[in-house]
Amino acid sequence: MLLKRTRVRAARWAGRAAHRSFRGLDERLPLAEAARTTVRKAFPDHWSFLLGEIALYSLLVLLLTGTWLTFFFQPSMQDTVYAGPYAPLHGLQVSEAYASTLRISFEVRGGLLIRQMHHWAALLFVFAIGAHLLRVFLTGAFRRPRETNWVVGVTMLLLALVEGFAGYSLPDDLLSGTGLRTAQGIMLSVPVAGTYLSFFAFGGEYPGQDIVARLYPVHILLVPGLLVGLVSLHLLLVVHLKHTQWAGPGRTGRNVVGKPLFPHYTAKSAGLFFLTSAVLAALGALAQINPVWAYGPYRTDVVSTGAQPDWYVGFLEGALRLMPGVETRLWGHTLMWNPLVPGVLLPGLLFAGLYGYPFFERWITGSHGERHVCDRPRNRPARTALGVAVLTSYVVLLLAGAQDIIAFITEISVQAITWTLRCAVVLLPPLAFWLTRRLCLALQARDAEQLVRGAESGEVRESVEGGFSAGRVPLPAEQRYVNAVYEVNTPLPRQSAGSASSRGTWPARLRDALSRWYYAGRLRSPLSTEDHLRAQDMIAGPDEPVRERADRT
Repeated sequence: MLLKRTRVRAARWAGRAAHRSFRGLDERLPLAEAARTTVRKAFPDHWSFLLGEIALYSLLVLLLTGTWLTFFFQPSMQDTVYAGPYAPLHGLQVSEAYASTLRISFEVRGGLLIRQMHHWAALLFVFAIGAHLLRVFLTGAFRRPRETNWVVGVTMLLLALVEGFAGYSLPDDLLSGTGLRTAQGIMLSVPVAGTYLSFFAFGGEYPGQDIVARLYPVHILLVPGLLVGLVSLHLLLVVHLKHTQWAGPGRTGRNVVGKPLFPHYTAKSAGLFFLTSAVLAALGALAQINPVWAYGPYRTDVVSTGAQPDWYVGFLEGALRLMPGVETRLWGHTLMWNPLVPGVLLPGLLFAGLYGYPFFERWITGSHGERHVCDRPRNRPARTALGVAVLTSYVVLLLAGAQDIIAFITEISVQAITWTLRCAVVLLPPLAFWLTRRLCLALQARDAEQLVRGAESGEVRESVEGGFSAGRVPLPAEQRYVNAVYEVNTPLPRQSAGSASSRGTWPARLRDALSRWYYAGRLRSPLSTEDHLRAQDMIAGPDEPVRERADRT
C-alpha cells in the first residue's frame, strides 16, 4: 500500500512538473497556439496532391537504407584481388569499392535487398519529384505567392539528379565507369576550364584514384543535407502559404476546404508511407536492378555492351548520341560542340527555363494577384501545350539513348534510327504543341456548350417532322461549378501605332506579342456578365479587391 501511494505521489509530482514546464515554455514560445493551429490545418483531399508525399517518403527510405549501406561500403579505388563467394570473378583484380559492393550483395545478410531497395527508391524519388513539378506546372500552382516554393522544388529536382548520378557511380563497375567516362568528356568540352575541371574531379589524368572518394561525401553528406533542408523549407512554405485546391462548390481563393491535419490527414499520410515502403521492399526483393556482378569491374579500355544510364539522365545520353560530331577551332582552342551542346547547354537551358517560367508567365500575362485555386490544364492551352512539347522532346531523347538496343531488337540500322530520331526531335515538339493547344480549346468549347445546353443524356429524340437530336440534361451543380469558375484574362493592350516613341520600347512590344500568342484562340465565357464577375470573384486571391477584379475583367 505504501509503495502504491508513493507511485501515485510520484506520478502527480511528474505531471505537475511537466505542466509547469510546458506553461513556462508556452509563455516564452507560443507552443499551444502553434500546435492548435497546425493540427487543425486543412489539407485538400485529391490524389494529385499525394505525388509530393510519395517523393518525401521515398527520400525517407533512401536515407534509412543509405545509412545502413554506409557501414559496409568502402569508397576506395585501391586495387585488391577478389576472393569472395561469386566464383566467376575469383582472382580478378578489382577496386575496393567494387569488392565492397559485391560483399554487400552476397555476404552481408539482407545486403542485396537493402541495396536494391535503395536503388528503386532513388528511381521513385526522382520520378515523384518530376511528376509533382509537372502537376504544379500544369495547374498553375507556382503563381504568386508560391514562386519561391517552385524555385525550391526545381532545385530539389536538380539535386536529386546529382545525387542519383553520384550514387550510381560509386560501385566502380563497368556500367557506372562508362557513365563516368561520359561525364569526363562533358567536362573536357567546357571551353578553357574543362581540363581543370576534369583534373579536379578525378585527381589527375582519367581515371585517377580520387573520383569515388570525392563522390562519396557528396552522395552521403552534402547533397542529402541540402535535400533535407530544402524539403523542410518546402513544407514550411506549404503550411505558411496554405495549400492550393481544385475548383468546386465552397472552394474559393480565400479558403481551403479539406481534411484536418490531425487525425484524418495524418492517418492517411502514414498509410501512404507504409504503402510506399512496402512497394519498394517488394521491388527490392523481386525485381533485380543494377547487377554489378554481371557487368564486372571497370576498365578504361572496355565499354559495357548496351550501356544505359538510369532513366532520369537518359535524355542526356540521347542528346549526346543525336548531336553530330562538330568542332570549331578559335584562338588556339577547340570547341567540341558534341558534347558541349547536349551535355552542358541543353541541361542549362532546361533548368533556366524551369526556374524562370513563373516570372515569364507573370510578365506576359500581367497577372500579379495571389492565386490559390488550381487551373484545369485545358483552361491554359499555351502553358499545357508547352509542357507537352517539352515532354515530347524528353521522350524522343530518351528513346535516342537506347538507339543501339532498338536497332538490335528491330534489326534496323543504327544510322536510320539516328536520323529518324533527329527529325523527330525537331518536328514532333512543335506538332505536339499545336495539337495539345487545339485539344485544350476543343475541350473548352465542349465545357461552354455543356453550360448552355447541358450534357448529353445518351438518348436520341425524334421530332414530329422526323428529325433526330441528342437528348440533354442539366449539368450537376458540382460539374457546372467546375466548368464555369476559372480565370479568364485578355491579352495585354496593343501598343498604339505611330512613331517608335509612341509604340514603346522593344521589350514592351515583345511582351505584347508574347501576350497575344499566349492567349491566341481563347474562347469567350458563355456566362452572363453578372455570373462571369461572380466566378472571377470566387477564384481571386485575398489581396485583390472586388472592384479591381471587375475592372480587369
